[in-house]
Amino acid sequence: MFERFTKDARDVVRGAAEHAERAGAPAVDAEHLLLALLGRGPSRASFALAALGVADRGDSVRDALDEARRRAGLSRADADALAGLGIDVSEIVARVEEVHGAGAMSGGRTGRGRSPGRRPFGRGAKDVIEKSLRMALARKDRHIGDEHLLLALTVRTDVVAEVLADHGVTHASLTRVLGEGEGGGRGGRGAAKAG
Repeated sequence: MFERFTKDARDVVRGAAEHAERAGAPAVDAEHLLLALLGRGPSRASFALAALGVADRGDSVRDALDEARRRAGLSRADADALAGLGIDVSEIVARVEEVHGAGAMSGGRTGRGRSPGRRPFGRGAKDVIEKSLRMALARKDRHIGDEHLLLALTVRTDVVAEVLADHGVTHASLTRVLGEGEGGGRGGRGAAKAG
């Protein structure tokens, strides 16, 4: 499947691995793919993020991801469901951090205990990559670009999709912006830049 990735998409995957390594994460995950997409130069995904007003709010996206990591990766919907059962996630996080230090519930991303080198792809990242193929096929594209990775992030039911939606990037808004930027049929688009 990677032979169908454009240079931009391959750069995002490499960038995600770099983000995971810098964070000391045990594996590359969907969050790292989003972080790599935020740092991109000119590409279809960066165009879409700029059109949706996210290009200037990358710090806000990073802060929201950091806050979710503090909650052990629980989305607000998860926290709300637990609150319905009488469990206050904020209180649990505060107590754990009081005893074990800030970020104690973030999944052990301290950078220790993991040797430098390639990180495996976690379930979330694998799911995004698989979904990006489906996005490309549904759009009748002959390649998988960074825009397909971004689209795939928006259809998941996780913290990354929640953070994107909170910043105005939903599957519907993204599809609209990408469609406006095409100016014609999609079938042949991107075949030349797929290198």
